[in-house]
Amino acid sequence: MVTRLADDVWWFDYQGVNAYLLRDEESLTLVDTGMPWHAGRLERDIESLVDGLAAVDRVLVTHFDFDHVGGLNRLADGGLDAPVYIGAGDEPFLAGREKPTWTNRKGALQRVTDIARSIPALPVETVDDGDEIGGFVAYHTPGHTPGHTAFVHEDLSAAMVGDLVRESDGAFEVPPWFLNYDQEQAEESLRSFVERAPDCDIVCQGHGTPFTERGAERLAACAGALAAP
Repeated sequence: MVTRLADDVWWFDYQGVNAYLLRDEESLTLVDTGMPWHAGRLERDIESLVDGLAAVDRVLVTHFDFDHVGGLNRLADGGLDAPVYIGAGDEPFLAGREKPTWTNRKGALQRVTDIARSIPALPVETVDDGDEIGGFVAYHTPGHTPGHTAFVHEDLSAAMVGDLVRESDGAFEVPPWFLNYDQEQAEESLRSFVERAPDCDIVCQGHGTPFTERGAERLAACAGALAAP
């Protein structure tokens, strides 16, 4: 299902996992890609909005999880020809040079699910904290994964926060410990992001319904509800 969140921000809702498309004066950006079996729907949905996958200038990946990167290879087969940007800590997994660790519960889950993924035939670029990619600024937010990254487009008042938080019953919450590499680090990343990032009305996360009003305020409320470190 396609929902327009703002004039130039669209939300793709695929059975509980989200992808997003954003347009500014310079470019068209896809954020995350869902599962492999979502790729056909995502391709059709993008075609309903713009001139197909070929119009996409870049892909921003918030983190290496199967439900966020699984569609990349099939999208490439369907005509996507754009660089993919991902946090430096997750880039070796996406590129296939390294495997997630068995010694961490989340890493073991990633390693098992990655069996079903093909390495995308697309250029992959690493992103570090503070990097600018078009109109976006990258914020390293590790914890859910080592290279988890949020991307903020201040002109569009939009923050793409991946699984830094998820929406539940109309509020944000940090994903539970068993879905994170490091729960304490994930919580600290949220606190840090709230302190450093500009206020954005639109906050788009990987799971649940994104917010189009007072997004930064809702993130701050979630951070404030966490136990003291």
